[in-house]
Amino acid sequence: MKFFDPLFSQLQTIWVGFVQMIPQLLLALIVVAVTGLLARLFSRMARLAARKARTRRALSDLVQTLTGILVWILGILIAATILFPSLTPAELIGALGIAGIAIGLAFKDIFENFMAGIMIMIRKPMRIGDVIEVEDTSGKVEEITIRDTYIREMSGELVLVPNSYLFKNPVEILTDRELRRYELIVGVAYGENAGECRDLIEKTAAGVDGIDAGKGVEVYATEFGASSIDFRVRWWADSAPRTMHQTRSNMVIAIKAALDEAGIEIPFPYRTLTFAEPLPVEMQGSGKDSSKAA
Repeated sequence: MKFFDPLFSQLQTIWVGFVQMIPQLLLALIVVAVTGLLARLFSRMARLAARKARTRRALSDLVQTLTGILVWILGILIAATILFPSLTPAELIGALGIAGIAIGLAFKDIFENFMAGIMIMIRKPMRIGDVIEVEDTSGKVEEITIRDTYIREMSGELVLVPNSYLFKNPVEILTDRELRRYELIVGVAYGENAGECRDLIEKTAAGVDGIDAGKGVEVYATEFGASSIDFRVRWWADSAPRTMHQTRSNMVIAIKAALDEAGIEIPFPYRTLTFAEPLPVEMQGSGKDSSKAA
């Protein structure tokens, strides 16, 4: 039995220490329980305040989550100080700082997307339902979360784009305003009167369905093309992608019909072929074939 005396003595010391710590442990548990209640209360208050400020749903959820995390951190620090009186708040904060650096290095990409998501929500560069283009991705924004932005492409696929990607690259928001300007190139033959063609195209374009008549249309002769004089037609319409296709289709059909009715030629591309050596040309006439070098 003497062999086990040191072990029994050590266990007795641990038990006595545990019994002495019971009041501190109970008080720490009470602090943790109160912290949970306060975290829930302050999170709800933060969410209500964010909604009253008419912030985005994702941003209000973020405010609610961060508020709860801050309350929990404060409560755990207080509980740890009660449970371990030898620890000072400065030491606990220092330990949290070191742990935060380690976690930040280990999850660099996650925190990068997290911060980018916060900046996107605060700046409000785009709204849910906007149609955007970024690099090779384009579509309608369905949801903005802390880490990703959900983009529904026009063909139906859902693309999850990391927020840091959106934050670092130029983003074109096609539906930022209600109206958007569109344009179309129309070519007429060189033999036609350019001024009359411009007036006819402008008059026809102004009556096309779906465009904003208040802003009118603009028609400019832009350049001498390979086989035509090219006019740039500009008009304003709703910024939705479907409207772009509809008004462009209406514009092409109306201008083509007006030019055909006026007898104005829309030329095909011309090609001139040259050969290094003369080519023989066969001519047929009155039943006899003859040939000569061209």
